[in-house]
Amino acid sequence: MKKDQPAYLAIYKRIRDDIENNVYKNGEKLPSKRVLADVFGVSVITVEHAYGLLADEGYIRSEQRRGYFVVYRTDSHFSHPDIEIVHVGAIVSASSEDIPASVYAKAVRRVLIEHRESILQRSAVNGILPLRNAISKYLLRNRGMHAEPDQIIIGSGAEYLYGLIVKTLGRDKIYAYEEPSYEKISKIYASENVKSDRLKLVKNGIATSELEKTKADVLHVTPYRSYPSGVSASASKRKEYLAWAHRTGGIIIEDDYESEFTASTKAEDTLYALDNGESVIYVNTFSKTVSQAIRVGYMVLPKTLLPIFEKKAGFYSCTVPTLDQLILTDLINNGDFERHLNRVRRKNRKKQK
Repeated sequence: MKKDQPAYLAIYKRIRDDIENNVYKNGEKLPSKRVLADVFGVSVITVEHAYGLLADEGYIRSEQRRGYFVVYRTDSHFSHPDIEIVHVGAIVSASSEDIPASVYAKAVRRVLIEHRESILQRSAVNGILPLRNAISKYLLRNRGMHAEPDQIIIGSGAEYLYGLIVKTLGRDKIYAYEEPSYEKISKIYASENVKSDRLKLVKNGIATSELEKTKADVLHVTPYRSYPSGVSASASKRKEYLAWAHRTGGIIIEDDYESEFTASTKAEDTLYALDNGESVIYVNTFSKTVSQAIRVGYMVLPKTLLPIFEKKAGFYSCTVPTLDQLILTDLINNGDFERHLNRVRRKNRKKQK
């Protein structure tokens, strides 16, 4: 195991890779926690932690008094039996909270002192370079995403960015999205006058049968805790989404709403990271992670789409004031942003105990 990472995370990655490489097959029982503890020279609690991560992400399931069994599929991603259709009851949302006002105020004061001249300057079309640099480093450090600053586009929230995506990809495409889903997604596609297709959610993501029959060119998904159902796509289902994109030549819009507040000690794997950014447009905002009052979002475009974006939508001015962008840059670069996320995630883990 690598010495630069926690033992539980090293074990998680080792077992995950073995599962994905078919060393452990679907339905097969994994070694007991005690056996693995002896193999790796760690405590049973450490192995339990690793197995917990694998279960959270849909690689394995725990059966009382029987152990852990593999549920990940490595064969055809379009042969999975559908699981029970989701019926939405009470609205489900992850526990989050605004960044402390005192922390935000300190960032504002630092920016006003250190950037007196630049706060009134016009932002670059894609957003100021310091913020795009900060986001690029954050995504690599925390999400395993390789995104160059030039691939990052800053805008005033996800809804504005959805519109830019339609302008980039074109109104002649069919856009598919989850059913149920955040109501504004359907309204935005309707307002853009594009054809859309609603794909029913099951307990582990969009039903396989729905993916098989859709004629969509673009698939809009929220892999982690889709609103309002609270459904998270399993590891197998995430790979199924990517298999759909590769098979059809389609594009996936990954709406990463709320995933940074997962109670897990490990951040959720993004579709963008799993695909190396080839077929996935990644969208996220600071409205949930900093404050609802902060109407700032960003998207990461695949490099192949950059020339198309620049031609079709690159002339739109950035809709976020330079001052707001500088404040977010400061929060990310000085570590306040990540300390806030980690604090809330620790609180969420305590609630689950």
